Amino acid sequence: MAPPRIPPLAPADRDARTEELLAALRRPDGTDLNIFATLAHHPKLLKRWSAFGGVLLYGGRLSERDRELLIMRAGYLCRAHYEWGQHVAFAQAAGISDEEIARIAAGPDADGWSSDDATLLRAVDELHADSRISDPTWAELAARYDAQQLIEICMVVGQYHLVAFTLNSLGVEPEPGLPEMPA
Repeated sequence: MAPPRIPPLAPADRDARTEELLAALRRPDGTDLNIFATLAHHPKLLKRWSAFGGVLLYGGRLSERDRELLIMRAGYLCRAHYEWGQHVAFAQAAGISDEEIARIAAGPDADGWSSDDATLLRAVDELHADSRISDPTWAELAARYDAQQLIEICMVVGQYHLVAFTLNSLGVEPEPGLPEMPA
């Protein structure tokens, strides 16, 4: 892997406001994730983005399982190794099996998905390819989700495309030991 285009902001280069912002995002062991330490170069943006992402990740209306299927498929389609590696543990905690995590790479038409899971994955594929969910897929989603959840589906996929584009372009390196994305 190439070196980061923008490396994580070193602790010595952080002002008090940036350090306070990062403190709220630290892992339980007190270390910074590379994504946050890199985005700390732009503290105002990091503050606003992390609040928005936090709503989707921790305060949304979708089930954890549904959210993680959306995120993992978006990460896979964008070839966002960092995103994939970070979200494997979230997916497992949401009840997505290791076999299902591996199957995400095969997409919505792979054998073994429930109709509901396949529809979510299809929505990601359509947003990725066409910037729009097709009418048939939308109808399937609308039969299961309320208006807030439908909005959230689009927002989650869009948010994690933003994250993927940023991580990939900045060259943010995955932390050691994260699971690798399937080929």
